[in-house]
Amino acid sequence: MELEKYSLGLGDRFGFEGAAQLRALQKAETLGVRVVPVWNKSNREHSIIGTSPDDTRIEADEAVKVCKWTGSYYVDADHIGRTTVDRFLDSSNFFTIDVADYIGKPASVEGTATFLKAMSHFIGNLHIPDMPIPAAITDTLLADVARKYLHAVEEAGKVYRYIEQKKGAGSFVTEVSVDEANSPQTPAELFFILAAIAREGIPLQTIAPKFTGSFLKGIDYVGNIQQFTREFEDDLAVIAHAVKTFNLPQTLKLSVHSGSDKFSLYPIIHRAIKKFDAGLHLKTAGTTWLEEIIGLAATDGDGLQLAKEVYAEAFKRYDELCEPYLTVIDIDRRQLPDPQQVKSWNSVQYVEAIQHNQSCERFNLHFRQLVHVGYKVAAEMNGRFTGLLQRCRSTIEPNVTTNIFNRHIQPLFLGQDGENRGVPRRDSTTQVRA
Repeated sequence: MELEKYSLGLGDRFGFEGAAQLRALQKAETLGVRVVPVWNKSNREHSIIGTSPDDTRIEADEAVKVCKWTGSYYVDADHIGRTTVDRFLDSSNFFTIDVADYIGKPASVEGTATFLKAMSHFIGNLHIPDMPIPAAITDTLLADVARKYLHAVEEAGKVYRYIEQKKGAGSFVTEVSVDEANSPQTPAELFFILAAIAREGIPLQTIAPKFTGSFLKGIDYVGNIQQFTREFEDDLAVIAHAVKTFNLPQTLKLSVHSGSDKFSLYPIIHRAIKKFDAGLHLKTAGTTWLEEIIGLAATDGDGLQLAKEVYAEAFKRYDELCEPYLTVIDIDRRQLPDPQQVKSWNSVQYVEAIQHNQSCERFNLHFRQLVHVGYKVAAEMNGRFTGLLQRCRSTIEPNVTTNIFNRHIQPLFLGQDGENRGVPRRDSTTQVRA
């Protein structure tokens, strides 16, 4: 199974927006660019909401049927390991193997010695095409890569072989995630991580490294854009060279995690993948849960009331809700509005505070992040929340489609600049009642 050149992760916590998400990709195809959908949902999200991986598969299959999508599509077992993979085996054809817990733990003495011996002929200046400065490879660098990443890659190999045994070789896409390391991988480190993956026999199709800066949930990139540009292009060069050097799959490409709403990076990424004629997997695009809250608030009445209640409860349970996401959020509690103040807001005020429009003076990225991690509150409302989602389809679905197409697909894959700063076009702004 070969993953197409461009793919987009579509997270949908409550499973209502599959067709709305897919319509954005269909719109891209009418403009000459095929981006294939990868519906993803982690074990943690399933546990919080009370769903199962089978529900994600059902949603994907139904969306494909409703939209008459004729291309490939995938269901991702997102951030799985040996302890969580079993429940995803039947429903998934894409597996993101997360080795974060094994980074920095020592590999066996024998395994380390074998790896270092195999890589020793690279010592010296490593010249990688399209990378302007050669990488200086030393004994110390190789030992450091082995110390930090070799055990993690060995664990990825064990998980991959387990999945292969259960599903059969060539029947699924494999991604390895090393984006939760303490620091970004250098080009040389990424090169030897890929070497270790090749030695494990993993037919890797996407790799998720850690980039410089902060990739936070549902808000723009925080960091040095020039440094990111250099790193991203170097990583593309490294992947192209590693594919040839280690006989990795030709389809291997970068995966950008927590990639939603990284508006300042999208033009940079677009130029880079065009320059290198490279593929890209973005996981995840669209912040669909937030579009649902925006759509509910925009309808006024019961929808706005529920959106206010979600915030008030999230504010009260701040520590509980934020704890699982501390590495991917940055909320200044002093900047959070008091729930009593929010209670008095009308639809326009709520929507403008949460919708990712950076040109709006009412936009509050701290408010947005807290609601983003507060989906557990909505899940606990059971039928009340899902009932409103069903009643408000005419408002929510166009917002989901427009958000993914205008703000993500256009700047990333089409190179169009309209939404790359999070500013909706006049004809695509959420309509709210004053």
